Amino acid sequence: MVLHRNLGPLDTTAIGLGEMPLTIENNLGEAKGIETIHAALDAGCRHIDTAWSYYCSGGEEQTGEKLVRKAMASWDGPKDEVTIATKVGHFRNFAEDGTTPTWGVNGQPEHLVEAGKQSALALGVDTIDLLYLHRPDPNVPYNESVEAIKQLLDEGVAKLAGISNASVEQIDIARKILGDKLVAVQNQFSPTYQSTRDTLDYCEKLGLPFVCWSPLGGYRKAKDETKYDPFREVGQAHGVSHQQVVLAWELSLGRHVFVIPGAHRPETILDSLKAGDLKLSAEELAKLNA
Repeated sequence: MVLHRNLGPLDTTAIGLGEMPLTIENNLGEAKGIETIHAALDAGCRHIDTAWSYYCSGGEEQTGEKLVRKAMASWDGPKDEVTIATKVGHFRNFAEDGTTPTWGVNGQPEHLVEAGKQSALALGVDTIDLLYLHRPDPNVPYNESVEAIKQLLDEGVAKLAGISNASVEQIDIARKILGDKLVAVQNQFSPTYQSTRDTLDYCEKLGLPFVCWSPLGGYRKAKDETKYDPFREVGQAHGVSHQQVVLAWELSLGRHVFVIPGAHRPETILDSLKAGDLKLSAEELAKLNA
């Protein structure tokens, strides 16, 4: 059984499926995407994370959310057990060269409200389980963007709210506006990206779930692979992948921690979902924390 934890009032899996690789550049197509989501669900995953902006630059918008809808519609398991989270505030475009895919941000309240409603339609739900503000917009006061998320809660478009790519200060702003409807902070965190450790620790102090995105370091940017050497050593000792060790280590940082590894194919997510069963010794954790 995949490890479960409480995400606010939701009982879901601490290891979720990060849907992004299934619908942005270099994805393997819709059929493989649905196969991957079904494999995760069949293995016990009950937490799927997508976003309005998970589509290829220049392509059809919201393909990530639409893929999740198709996968859920064709899955014959207990749909009511699955938590589906999405995010608004990002969009895809191209860099100044006109060909390099990149990401834009729009935190204008009216845009966020409209995007939230579009997300519900794309997912095929009356109410979104968990809706995140995807990223702060430097051109919009943060409280105004969060107020838009609150409006979506008040209107019944979403049940619960989260914030992503947020600082400690922004967490406090969101808490004041959203109250107990704020149930998650989703920030990047991995062995090669620990600058958000202050927010991970602050969430523990608050009793607020912290969701690691790109928990395995991501694949779109170069990273210092030597940081993973201790994880490889521990993985060899246990006869498992170093990716499982990375996820198990992150989950060991507190019961408030969740991870949403991405995957291009079923084999990858099935391996990741086993991380909750991996028991690391105090000595191994000390090595990984060094």
